[in-house]
Amino acid sequence: MKSLVLLILASVLIVVTAIAGCGQKETYVIGSKQHTESHILGELLAQTLETAGYTVDRKFNLGGTKIVFNALEQGDIHAYAEYSGTIQEVILQETRTLTLDEITAALAKLGIQTLEPLGFNNSYAMGIHEDLATETGLSKVSELANYPDLRFYFSHEFLERDDGYPSMRAHYGLPQSADGIEHALALRAIVAREIDVTDLYTTDAEIDHFNLVVLEDDLEFFPKYLAIPIVRSDLPQEVKQLLNVAANALSDTTMAGLNYKVHIEEQPISDVAKEFLATLNVRSTHETTTLFDKLVERTIEHLYLAGIALFAATLVALSISIAVYSIPWLSKPIAYVAGLLQTIPSLALLALMVPLFGIGKLPAIVALFLYSLLPIIRTTVTALSTVDPVLLQVAEGLGYTRTQSLVHVKLPLSMPAIFAGIRISAIICIGTATLAAFIGGGGLGDLIFQGLQLDDTRLILIGAASAALMAIIVELLFEGVEKLIIPGHIAAANKISNEPVVA
Repeated sequence: MKSLVLLILASVLIVVTAIAGCGQKETYVIGSKQHTESHILGELLAQTLETAGYTVDRKFNLGGTKIVFNALEQGDIHAYAEYSGTIQEVILQETRTLTLDEITAALAKLGIQTLEPLGFNNSYAMGIHEDLATETGLSKVSELANYPDLRFYFSHEFLERDDGYPSMRAHYGLPQSADGIEHALALRAIVAREIDVTDLYTTDAEIDHFNLVVLEDDLEFFPKYLAIPIVRSDLPQEVKQLLNVAANALSDTTMAGLNYKVHIEEQPISDVAKEFLATLNVRSTHETTTLFDKLVERTIEHLYLAGIALFAATLVALSISIAVYSIPWLSKPIAYVAGLLQTIPSLALLALMVPLFGIGKLPAIVALFLYSLLPIIRTTVTALSTVDPVLLQVAEGLGYTRTQSLVHVKLPLSMPAIFAGIRISAIICIGTATLAAFIGGGGLGDLIFQGLQLDDTRLILIGAASAALMAIIVELLFEGVEKLIIPGHIAAANKISNEPVVA
């Protein structure tokens, strides 16, 4: 009888689970690159799937083309909008002009499928302020060679791409060198006449709004950049059909208009995407997240990233330090290696994690963990190895074993220095975690990057101030914990020993 009841309960559980599973659809991840237009197109794809009942995870504002495409290849994202010229030059690294059929065939070998083009061509272009055009008579890219003193500033990806400035410079025989700048900041700088020439996207809303002049590509350097959703080939056919919703629906003018609503009218990207989908008879139910809700969500993500990394770094660093502090030939190389990790620029370290762990929170946590090791290892090893030898002799005279001496003498006396190392690592974690957004890790960096993208100083300040406030609060919390854990006489002795000598 008991067995029969258990069998019935198990059967009911299986049926309920199956019914529940039938009512749920798979979660799909939509990505975008780090500029507004890509974000808008990503939002169009995301809301289309949500309207059909699918759960969507957004990985927007990722780094350059290689990061986003590699994420697609590895399955970290399922779809994003790319450009035919970028696929040809950056992804396939072809110097000859490819047809769309050739692009489709080449990507198919990588497990990637192209959908129908969205209908517009967003090419690169050289832009200058209208006053400069009036002063010099510039109207063509080739004419820039006659003005070697002009200040060239381009987006960082354009400086590195095969279809970017190095190749364009050779193609046109230009004498000017160029420096890197974030795209939105370049537009502000060119209006202020702080720079002279920058790269534009032909659908940039700022071209008309700020009366910028697009120079004619008279030697036809730039290929076509047709916007195309690209997806993993293994996606269900139904999902691919849904993602084709905007096929040939966006003209150059329409896309520039959507960019205008975001950049100039400062409408939320999700609202702009929702409004356009309505023209395609797609009734999106997506609700725009308020800034406060977004701030709370990003703050929790930031604490999660920094907290996990710091906790792991503290455990590992303390374990290593306690194991090797008394072995100079081993402790010094370990501290040296940890120091080398600190010399790697944080953005580079995050990027290096992507091939190993993909995009998202995991590579960000690993990078933060590595960055946090040095302060804890260095302060712990130094503190443990420099305890007053007289005290150690006293402990030995009392019959303390090596372990007892470590637990009852060395560690208590070293606690102020150990805590100092952990506090330094905590601040490093919180500050560096703002870069996690670059690889889809979330956190307060999302607000900062979005502010840079939209040239919105308010978002930048909110993200930066929140991270700074978090660092201050964490510092105060550690100070309180330190007072609770470290005996007063040890803290006082440590304070006296660190006071400067006044002559």
